[in-house]
Amino acid sequence: MSTRLEQARENMVEQQVRTWEVLDPGVLDALRTVPREDFVPAEYRRLAFSDLRVPIGEGQVMMRPIEEGRMLQSLEIEPGQRVLEIGTGSGFTAACLVHLGAQVVSVEISEQLAEAARRRLGKLAVEGVEVCQADALGEWAPDGPFDAVVSTGSAAAIPDRFRQWVGVGGRLFAVRGFSPVMEAVCLTRISEQHWYEDSLFETDLPRLVGAEDKPVFRF
Repeated sequence: MSTRLEQARENMVEQQVRTWEVLDPGVLDALRTVPREDFVPAEYRRLAFSDLRVPIGEGQVMMRPIEEGRMLQSLEIEPGQRVLEIGTGSGFTAACLVHLGAQVVSVEISEQLAEAARRRLGKLAVEGVEVCQADALGEWAPDGPFDAVVSTGSAAAIPDRFRQWVGVGGRLFAVRGFSPVMEAVCLTRISEQHWYEDSLFETDLPRLVGAEDKPVFRF
């Protein structure tokens, strides 16, 4: 691996991610180790470590590195846990989750993005990720429950079905609300009926496909 790229990743972690109160050693190591530049489309490779959301096609983006860090930290992943990712995107988040020791099921509605993510993960020999091309808001249902569920796109409100896939004691990361100010939250399921909610940060992410806002008609 190029020393220049390793240093760029180190700078990203120290100058961006750590300053956003991401202090978990495992998360910092994942962002320092997983080659983010290999998950960015070629035309945006020079922006791989920048503090911005990188377009990946199909109207979707990679989160800012600081957002990835806060998201991963909120899930408190432990080795061997099962994680469901809704919205594979580039495959970068799945690779980070595997680095943290998770077994990952990742669902992506776009055939193009799903196949590209499989190729990237395969090229880097990332094991422990099953990428499914399916609609998480449709009839598809995973073999849950999971220790953590992470949604990488936004919705006006968190879909009930996402909550159903979280086991007791598990966590759910999701982004809800309306552009330009959305809220990233982490919900912890403390019993079958009760949840604890932690507001993490403000953001503005593209909608999950199928979760687009319905037009409002006025008469």
